[in-house]
Amino acid sequence: MREIALDTETTGLDPAKGDRVVEIGAVEIANLIPTGRVFHVYINPERDMPDEAFRVHGLSADFLSQHKKFAEIVDEFNEFIEDAQLIIHNAEFDVRFLNSELSRLRLPGIDMSTVTDTLALARRRHPGASNSLDALCQRYGVDASRREKHGALLDAQLLAEVYAELMGGRQAALSLSVEQKVMAQTQTGLLRSRPQPLTSRLTAEEAEAHLAFARAIGKTPLWGRYLALDEG
Repeated sequence: MREIALDTETTGLDPAKGDRVVEIGAVEIANLIPTGRVFHVYINPERDMPDEAFRVHGLSADFLSQHKKFAEIVDEFNEFIEDAQLIIHNAEFDVRFLNSELSRLRLPGIDMSTVTDTLALARRRHPGASNSLDALCQRYGVDASRREKHGALLDAQLLAEVYAELMGGRQAALSLSVEQKVMAQTQTGLLRSRPQPLTSRLTAEEAEAHLAFARAIGKTPLWGRYLALDEG
């Protein structure tokens, strides 16, 4: 199953009051490790930029006016996230905004069953603690020093690292990768059984010495008791 860490920036807090999405950043993940595939766009919101929002992400209305509208990027966006489980921090916020944009175009919205909310995961793992993305980065040693302002792609990249830690860390992902590699090699024939077994390196003298040792022990060696217990 594909997973995609995703984040958005907006003009405000409520799409029902006319706020719009202005940036989308998404990072594809396989076995908790980014694959290198990303989706990143700035979007013309077709409206002004409130000062409060500008202070958060630094995206001005003038800058955004030079970019495509949501209707012009929606096909590329839907193609990128298709069939993926979305990993989003405080997912209700981002999904509400994205579904508002999709609804404007009379397109199907994102089903919450395809979304994993890392805020909910973090609250279960660290009840009573601060579970903002910044706090989680600090807790797990994820370098967020570049995060002077909010940015959708950078936040998605940080979220991918935090998600890996929330799911048990990268070591588990590496182990899974090795197992899957072995399975793939077996299925493709790269790992094959030997057509003939290797010749035993045990010499006749060694075999005879072992047999003599076994005879000296007798018919009821100590380990026979444990074998009997196992068989029982």
